[in-house]
Amino acid sequence: MTKRLALAAMALSVPAISIPAMGSAPLAAQDAAPAAEPGILNNADPDSFQVYGLPGGAKPASIRDAKVQFGKAIRVETPGGGNAWSVGVNTPLQAGVKRGDKLLIAFYARVEKPAEGAATATIASAQLQLAAAPYTKLFGEGVTVGPEWKLYKVAGHADRDYAKGELAAALHLNTARQTLDIGAMAVLDFGQKP
Repeated sequence: MTKRLALAAMALSVPAISIPAMGSAPLAAQDAAPAAEPGILNNADPDSFQVYGLPGGAKPASIRDAKVQFGKAIRVETPGGGNAWSVGVNTPLQAGVKRGDKLLIAFYARVEKPAEGAATATIASAQLQLAAAPYTKLFGEGVTVGPEWKLYKVAGHADRDYAKGELAAALHLNTARQTLDIGAMAVLDFGQKP
């Protein structure tokens, strides 16, 4: 399976596609055209993410974990206090999008160390935004992250055409003093779907 197909399957929470042996499926099913793969617009590798706002310019740790898709993640320790967006993770889009395109941000996350007295952590916003000031949000929402790896998805539509590099997916993490692990994050373009 190609990495592109694996990322699409990850985002859609579907198993990898297998082709049935001849005679095992009705003819109509064998003749049906395969569904078009969504376009992946970013580098989904956690090591490629831009992490900003860590105290003293610290860098997140790169970790290996067989329990998460693709086996690796980054560990981000947030100080808490201040604005939720003052510490975050960005992944810029490497392709443009057209007005009306259905876009999906899919990412793996878990809380390694929640805030004192908490069992979960909050990502204030998982969003698609402008990649430069004023960082206007196109769409997004907050998510609650537990101690086990889980795939989170946020979807929306492009409100206009955007050029390559004009958009980025962002996670706003500074909701408490906590440690979060962020795995693969893919931004997929399903084209002109409702």
